[in-house]
Amino acid sequence: MAKYIGPVCKLCRREGEKLFLKGERCFSPKCSFDKRDYAPGQHGRNMSRRKKRESDYGRQLRAKQRARRVYGVLERQFSRYFKVALGRRGLTGLNLLQILESRLDNVVFRMGFASSRAEARLMVTHGHFIVNGRRTDIPSMLLKDGDELAVREGSRKKPFFKTLGEVVEKRNAPAWLDRDVKTLAGKVGRLPERSEIDGSLNEQLIVEYYSR
Repeated sequence: MAKYIGPVCKLCRREGEKLFLKGERCFSPKCSFDKRDYAPGQHGRNMSRRKKRESDYGRQLRAKQRARRVYGVLERQFSRYFKVALGRRGLTGLNLLQILESRLDNVVFRMGFASSRAEARLMVTHGHFIVNGRRTDIPSMLLKDGDELAVREGSRKKPFFKTLGEVVEKRNAPAWLDRDVKTLAGKVGRLPERSEIDGSLNEQLIVEYYSR
C-alpha cells in the first residue's frame, strides 16, 4: 500500500494555505505553516514574494494536487477514481468528490473518531474498525449507503478508545452520516451533497485537467 511519507507541512506550504493535515496541531502555535508560510525549497521565500501570473494548466494542476493532498491519495489512485467518476451518471466532478468522501479513512475522520485523515488511516490500517460486522484494514475501501462501521470490540479496551467518546462529543459529524457516540459506531445514510464537501476544492478545474 503506497502512501506519502514526507513532511506534510511542506504540502501546505506548497499550496500556500493550511490543508489541516495534522488535525488539532494545525490550530496550535506549533503549526509550521504559521512560522514559514512560503513555498518550500531553496527559492521558496523569493517565489512567494513574486506575483506570478498562473496559466490555465497551472490552476488545473494546483486544484488536482490540492484535492489529492487533502484526502491523502497518490496520483495513480486519484486518476483511477476519476475514471470511475467519469463512468457514473451525473456530474463527473461531484462524482469524484463523493468517491473521495466515501473512503473508509475519510468516513472515520468525518465521524470524529480521528483528528485527521492521516490518523484515521493509521487506525484503520491497524484493524481497529469493523465494517458491516467484518474487520477491515483497508483505508481506501469505498463505503456506500447503509454501510455500518464501528470500533472493534477488542480495541475498546485500549486507553485511546476508552476516552475517545468524550473527544468525539466535541466534534461535529456531517448530516449524511449517522453517528452513535456512546457505542463508537456509525452508518452511512447517503452520499454527501456538494454543499457538505470542502468548498475550497474546485472539481471543475480537476475535470478540465484530466480532459486535456
